[in-house]
Amino acid sequence: MNDSFPFIFDVHGKHDFDFECGETLDPSATSHICSANDTRFGLSCELLSLSMRLSCAAGLSVRNTYRLSRYEYGPSIKTGYAPASCSQHFAMFPASLLSTLLLVLTVSANPIVVRESQVKLPLSRRLNVTSVHNLLRHDVARAKFLRARAEAKLSGTSAFDTRADVNEQVDNQAVTYIAAVGVGSPATTYDLLVDTGSSNTWVGATRAYVRTGTSVQTNNRVSVTYGSGSFSGTEFTDTVTIANGLVIPEQSIGVASRSSGFEGTDGIIGIGPDDLTLGTLSPATNTIIPTVTDNAFNDGLITSNLLGISFEPTTSVEALNGEITWGSTDSSKFTGAISFAPVTTTPPASEFWGISQSIQYGTRTTILTENSGIVDTGTTLLLLASDAFARYLSATGAVEDNTTGLLRLTSAQFANLQSLFFLINGATFEFTANAQAWPRTLNSAIGGTTNNVYLIVGDLGTPSGEGFDFVNGFAFLERFYSVFDTTNKRVGFATTQFTTATSN
Repeated sequence: MNDSFPFIFDVHGKHDFDFECGETLDPSATSHICSANDTRFGLSCELLSLSMRLSCAAGLSVRNTYRLSRYEYGPSIKTGYAPASCSQHFAMFPASLLSTLLLVLTVSANPIVVRESQVKLPLSRRLNVTSVHNLLRHDVARAKFLRARAEAKLSGTSAFDTRADVNEQVDNQAVTYIAAVGVGSPATTYDLLVDTGSSNTWVGATRAYVRTGTSVQTNNRVSVTYGSGSFSGTEFTDTVTIANGLVIPEQSIGVASRSSGFEGTDGIIGIGPDDLTLGTLSPATNTIIPTVTDNAFNDGLITSNLLGISFEPTTSVEALNGEITWGSTDSSKFTGAISFAPVTTTPPASEFWGISQSIQYGTRTTILTENSGIVDTGTTLLLLASDAFARYLSATGAVEDNTTGLLRLTSAQFANLQSLFFLINGATFEFTANAQAWPRTLNSAIGGTTNNVYLIVGDLGTPSGEGFDFVNGFAFLERFYSVFDTTNKRVGFATTQFTTATSN
């Protein structure tokens, strides 16, 4: 081939693990997106998922190396799987450029480590002692409304028309995970509830919105009801600061003129599927609003359209015990491998971060056959369809406690409580007896008796087989690392050092 032809590497993604010279990269093993172009060697980005074989100088190990994803010879563009070895194609560079490229790779024959910084957002769990005694009612009201809203959307009904579908007394958020997020420039910091069950981001529930030079009001009203609260107001676009290095310009946000159920928080950062925003604007009712994660990805600020979330069990009323990693996962937060399950196609769970799972109590008792439900950080408890809940009640011997609304066990019953086993897309996750208990040091906060054992499994109030048969709230998520992968439409779980903790 004529060496004078231009040769362009289009690179797509940096890998989050180490490879040795000559090792084949598996395109399914990592997420792919490039964050910046390198014009020194004609490098540019292309949204492709291809594999290559590393070819590097002797003794060289490479971390986060680029992948060849498109090659171009003059006017002819070839798009497809890259050749087995890229060393052949380095030879097509002019000698001076090849020398420069190899110099970049070799640096005194020492291994090159290119570390991609992770963007992390700390999360704080907060217990609202003025309303926490309504844990179950709060969660069931939310679940009921989420389901009603999804069913309305699937039937073609505007979200604005579904606000009266579920009539429940609104209580303030009981147990929440809060993130400090900046809005505007200079940024005002707001404490926002982190919610995978919704996708609008909004402020103004407690701290008023502060306009700056980056604030632009649109002609839309915005309104969202959550079952456990609601807000309405005006849509703006503004700069949103998640963390150093993750500043998102022109993000759509709601500015509340009215809100209920959000005492002690300033609003919500919604990280659910963006379809959940459909119908929340007026008059632009058919507009889908990109989430903060979508925009961060589209702007090249994060390398993958996914979130890794770490929660930890806590026995305190308020504790900094969680973290979101934007665009990647944090291997220091989990043990073993992440097991993924596709987002279910069964409605209405398909409208959310919905998955299919079955649940077994101990080694023999089936609690729930494989059915679909959702994973939701806005829900505190583990909610099960009524027939599954009845089987759990029978298996454990628990009784319903009139004061807290939760199930209650004697100390002897708790000593014999068996693990729940969640089977999710072929992987089994053990939810220990201790994980099923409400933290006993917080019993008084829910109106309970100090030494009683209360369980975090609740009745969803509807039968199984209807496509919304469980809600894995953060009582579940505090025991497992979770990944919400928009690009591949899947949810992942991995065990952590807290999976078998006995702190409750």
